[in-house]
Amino acid sequence: MKPLVFCACLAVLMEPTAALSAGRLGKPPKHGFPKVGACYVSRISAVEGRLGATPDSDSGSQVEFQNGVIQTSYDVVRPIVRSRVGDKVTMCVIELPKDCPPNDFRGVVYRTHNWRTKENWTLSNSEHDCGGA
Repeated sequence: MKPLVFCACLAVLMEPTAALSAGRLGKPPKHGFPKVGACYVSRISAVEGRLGATPDSDSGSQVEFQNGVIQTSYDVVRPIVRSRVGDKVTMCVIELPKDCPPNDFRGVVYRTHNWRTKENWTLSNSEHDCGGA
């Protein structure tokens, strides 16, 4: 990951309204990988445990967004537990998996900022990277 790209992502997370006015935010692609440094504004559509249980269960955390992206973790992620359906978020791509089989788009890592709670978390869009279980 290039430091310049990371700094651009961090700047968008810290000043999301500036990124919006600059027109740098859009929707993630439905098929294929987004680009590192791409940022998206969305809203949370579901907050739950990794296996569909309550958000603070031992199964981990999962959050779904209106733009179709899901982030999931085997660990309980407290900033996700404190999030609510409808919260506005900015999510920036900070890492992509390598050497993926065709049509396997798992493993995109997003740094997400919740505008209401002012908290951030970093998670993949899947429990496994591409080519994994």
